Amino acid sequence: MLQALIFDIGNVLLNFDFGIAYRHLQERCDDFSDAAVLEVERLKARAECGEIDREFFEMAGMAILGFRGDAATFSNIWQAIFHLNEPMISFVQSLHGRFPLYLLSNTSEIHVEYIIKEYAIFSIFKDAVYSHEVRLAKPDPAIFQHAAQRFGVDPARTIYVDDLLVNIKSARDIGFRALHYDYRGHDLFLSEVAPLLES
Repeated sequence: MLQALIFDIGNVLLNFDFGIAYRHLQERCDDFSDAAVLEVERLKARAECGEIDREFFEMAGMAILGFRGDAATFSNIWQAIFHLNEPMISFVQSLHGRFPLYLLSNTSEIHVEYIIKEYAIFSIFKDAVYSHEVRLAKPDPAIFQHAAQRFGVDPARTIYVDDLLVNIKSARDIGFRALHYDYRGHDLFLSEVAPLLES
């Protein structure tokens, strides 16, 4: 019998585009060279793994790019990259009250703060594992094992949904009933998940 469902966030619940942030940052930066952007990408990866906190990311990112503005403006630009994937939001809402729902995402403090405040849908999830908090990141199987233990779920009785095949493989390797999701093929996902919801 199905016990629970766990969802990734990016390109599952929320679509995102870092290009939006970079286009807005470029208008306010003295150095927007490829080398500077690459350094910011490295900072982003460190933030998502919990190696640096939000304040360090903001200050270092602003310094690298020569950002003309304050930390609040920098953060606002960096955060405004999301929009709701409405078909998946409707699906998740239909599950609320039927099964416990959880989140498992590679993300940073600066983005978690924003999405929790901005999108009411996140209030229906029972708990979450974020890479920056546990200092583990997908596709490392350890983060899936951590999530199973924290949520108190049996992977064999739990559906996991992610947009990246490498993460699906890791989840399946430790026993999750993992489904690959492509927002361009939502109906296909619904056809695949429907029988699992009744099992």
